[in-house]
Amino acid sequence: MDGLLFLAHRIPFPPNKGDKIRSFHLLRHLSMRYAVHLGAFVDDADDWQFQDALKPYCASIKLLPLNPRRAKLASLVGLLSGEALTLPYYRNRELMRWAAGLAASGTVTRGLAYSSAMAMFMPPTLARRVIDMVDVDSDKWTQYATTQRWPMSWVYAREGRKLAAWEARVAQDFDATLLVSQDEAALLQQRVPQARATIGAFENGVDADYFSPARDYPNPYSPDVKGIVFTGAMDYWPNVDAVVWFAERIFPAIRDACPAAQFTIVGSRPNAAVLALSRQPGVVVTGGVPDVRPWLAHASCAVAPLRIARGVQNKVLEAMAMARPVVVSPQAAEGIRAEAGRDFTLARGETEFAAAVVTQLQRAPSAAPARDCILAHYDWAANLRSIDPLFEPLAAPFPVSETELHASLA
Repeated sequence: MDGLLFLAHRIPFPPNKGDKIRSFHLLRHLSMRYAVHLGAFVDDADDWQFQDALKPYCASIKLLPLNPRRAKLASLVGLLSGEALTLPYYRNRELMRWAAGLAASGTVTRGLAYSSAMAMFMPPTLARRVIDMVDVDSDKWTQYATTQRWPMSWVYAREGRKLAAWEARVAQDFDATLLVSQDEAALLQQRVPQARATIGAFENGVDADYFSPARDYPNPYSPDVKGIVFTGAMDYWPNVDAVVWFAERIFPAIRDACPAAQFTIVGSRPNAAVLALSRQPGVVVTGGVPDVRPWLAHASCAVAPLRIARGVQNKVLEAMAMARPVVVSPQAAEGIRAEAGRDFTLARGETEFAAAVVTQLQRAPSAAPARDCILAHYDWAANLRSIDPLFEPLAAPFPVSETELHASLA
């Protein structure tokens, strides 16, 4: 088997959060065709235990520790060098030497970089170099800037500009650039028109057998509760912002209309702002749980009230796979191939969001069309097959329809 270098900004296991879900499925898929040499950072001490779980998919593994606190300090070098702070955050000589050595020896002839920051480690001599940016991260930083006061608003706005320049450079340098949705791909095509033909998307998938409503799950809620659930990593700022906004500005109106309502926040590493919400009547913060499915299966509805978002929200796809009614903000709905009003409920603003959730609490909780949508559009195997040609030496560029071309030039 030919060798392939797979570089990820975070160990792609366990597949229990957005970026790890996508990176793990990519790794597993590519391991069926190539001898994969994995290089990745470990930023959570608990994740070191999963190195052996990756061995069945890898010819070799190079994991390096990344201390987030030290990395943040190191990233400040970017203020002096004029580069995006994201780059010195991940810069690592050992990973650079390891990747270069594999390329020089001919052990690897192809490469996949997962996230724009990992592009700096990809040897330029490989026959094919593909990058999965997942999201246009620079736009996310720009969104962050509007939510902060100075000086952080300036820092985030600067990061948005600098990272956008890096993304443009990478998109022009790599043979193919992947994004998580057609919306994300169109945004990058508009920003980097000279690389339009090599920018495309492959969509996430959902393990519909695992996230199946047909299984018998224990009920984690009290019998008298109408459950509203939010799932996600609770040290991730957009998730924190979403649950704080929902709990403080939307949920009180829901409780007034439905006293049995309970807002349950399910996710690992809740920060202080999230933990503080548990003091509010009807709000429960679970922290990490071994299995999120019972919390979805027995909820009256799931919510995704994100105000800052890029890409596709796995939390929405998983709730849809479980045939749960989902109420989403416009930001959380972006990039999802589903029909509002049939597969999920779209709500704009606090009043509309509260009314939509109350409506769901008053109904029998079922959303069969949502699961049908997942089965039709979000199969991992089918979606991943579309990337296979990109690793061939004479791979054709992504097809661009006339409609997409005009949209990208608008």
